[in-house]
Amino acid sequence: MYVVTASLYFPPVSTANKYGMVAIGGDLSVERLLLAYKSGIFPWFSDNEPIIWYSLNPRMVLFPNEFKISKSLKQLLNKELYTVTYNQAFEKVISQCKTIQRTGQDSTWITDEMRTAYINFHKAGFAKSVEVWKNNELVGGLYGVDLGTVFCGESMFSKESNASKIALVYLVDKLKKENYRLIDCQMYTDYLASFGAREISRKEFMTYLKSIKV
Repeated sequence: MYVVTASLYFPPVSTANKYGMVAIGGDLSVERLLLAYKSGIFPWFSDNEPIIWYSLNPRMVLFPNEFKISKSLKQLLNKELYTVTYNQAFEKVISQCKTIQRTGQDSTWITDEMRTAYINFHKAGFAKSVEVWKNNELVGGLYGVDLGTVFCGESMFSKESNASKIALVYLVDKLKKENYRLIDCQMYTDYLASFGAREISRKEFMTYLKSIKV
């Protein structure tokens, strides 16, 4: 496996092992993170582990035109109980994603190092957030990496039922209007599949990255 050095370089994603691991080590600088995402690679590791870089095959993606909304979610949206904003509280969103309790998970992959790195990535203009508010309280949201025509979803949270779903609805609507080609969801989950996300080959996924201009 490739060990990341001080130089800004990743090996081709075709060298990934069967688990999708491409490389190990390095740092989470803005420059390296940007190179990683443009190369179809993302970091994923836990506390007390070195940084591990992945490019999964197949890749879970959501094409905006294939997005599905349940009848019950449409009814909730029609009640207009929530206010949705973009990039107004990135640090609060990633902090909630880091600390929120999730069923079946004892810990989070959003380490302190990751949180700091993505806040810096946000300040550089590449990491973006969607916030869902109710009575001026942040009750849900998501964040990810914006590559111009591809949005790489990272994490979401809900303090109130369906709040993260509302964030996703607004994100997809915004990206559809701005002609984004897809949302990278990284790996399969039944939750994402319920919205119309599906797996494509890594080779096909890489073709969509060729159009980015960041």
